[in-house]
Amino acid sequence: MTKGENTRRHIIAKSAELFNQKGYAGSSLSDITETTGIKKGGIYRYFASKDEIAIEAYQYAGHIVNETIQAALDREETAMDRLLAFLRVYANVVEDPPFIGGCPLLNLATESDDSHPVLRARAYQGMDATLKRMKRIIADGIQSGEFKAGLDADALATFTLSVMEGGIMLSKLEGNNRHVRMNIESLSAYLQGMCAGNSR
Repeated sequence: MTKGENTRRHIIAKSAELFNQKGYAGSSLSDITETTGIKKGGIYRYFASKDEIAIEAYQYAGHIVNETIQAALDREETAMDRLLAFLRVYANVVEDPPFIGGCPLLNLATESDDSHPVLRARAYQGMDATLKRMKRIIADGIQSGEFKAGLDADALATFTLSVMEGGIMLSKLEGNNRHVRMNIESLSAYLQGMCAGNSR
């Protein structure tokens, strides 16, 4: 990797941490220069605008979180535990999230919902990819006979992601991991009821 590539990656990585903690709107170019240690002219040597940095930064943060989730998924054998793995990586979201500042998808979606169409589109792509990932796990669980036949994979994926992001938001807001952890327990109980052989 060349010096220029290293510098560009450094800007992306430090900006990702900044945006995920302070938000896109709350982070100025001065904040970027301060957190990266690179002057404004140096920033513009690699990026045309703050928007371009934000898009690259979100992709970087998302990649790190996805790798963490994938590692958690690889450790599990059942479809139920693989779904719960999405939440378990955030079980200590207040003190030790998979990426500093919490969930990049939640943070970007909340901030860009009505204010920034380009970033909103990126957040939507992240949501869609996560839901598809969850639906594949659910479909595999139905196929293997772990989950009940006829289970609505789309609805269960939406429910799982909603429980995950809601728990993260509440825990971050309160500064207490209890909401994510209660949601892990509640989702676990719910998924047990969706297993084949359960009369519920």
